[in-house]
Amino acid sequence: MDINAVKTTYARWAPVYDKTFGAITNAGRRRSVAFVNQRSAGKVLEVGVGTGMALPFYDSRMNVTGIDFSDHMLEKARSKVRDKELSHVKSLQQMDARDLDFPDNHFDTVAAMHIVSVVPEPERVVSEMARVCKPGGHIVITNHFARDKGFLAAVERLSAPFSNLLGWHSDFEVSTVLGEPTLSLVERRTLPPMGMMTFLVLEKSLAA
Repeated sequence: MDINAVKTTYARWAPVYDKTFGAITNAGRRRSVAFVNQRSAGKVLEVGVGTGMALPFYDSRMNVTGIDFSDHMLEKARSKVRDKELSHVKSLQQMDARDLDFPDNHFDTVAAMHIVSVVPEPERVVSEMARVCKPGGHIVITNHFARDKGFLAAVERLSAPFSNLLGWHSDFEVSTVLGEPTLSLVERRTLPPMGMMTFLVLEKSLAA
C-alpha cells in the first residue's frame, strides 16, 4: 500500500465514508470504544481517526487524541467535534502512523479501528502504537482479516491486486499485527457483519 495512494483514495472516500464503509464497520467501532470506556479515565490515542465516527462514543472522562494521514478525513472529524461539542477530544492531528510524534509510554490505551490493513508497513505501525502505549496499557484493534477458506476468502484473494484503488488490503493476515514482541494477545472475537470483522485486545508488557 503506497502512502500517496492512501491519501488520494481517502480524499475520494471522505464525503461518503460515514454512509458507506463507515456504516458497515460501526459494530467494531462501538465494541472498541466500549472496551476503552471500561478502563479508568486516561489518555487515549485513536490511530486513523478518519472522519471521527468513533469520537462521540467515548466517555466524557477520557482524554482523546486522534491522528490521521488524510487532511480530508480530519476536516470531517473536526466538524463533528465542533458540532457535537465533544470536549473529551483534546487534539486531532495530521500524522503518519509509522512515525508517531509522541513520547514513549504516553497513552493508557491506543485504538486502531479499521486502519491496520490500510497503512503501509503495518508492522511498523503496530510497533509505534506499542511504543507510545504505557506498560500494562492496551492496544485495541478492530479490522477485517483474511479468511482461510470459503467464498469470501476467494473474493479477498481476487481483490488483493486492487488494494491501492480500494484503499485497503482485502487479504490482510492477522499474523501481521500479532508479531510485536512487547505485546501479548488477551482477547480475540469475531464481529458483525457476518463475522467479517475481528476485535483484538493486546496488552503491553510491564517490562517493556
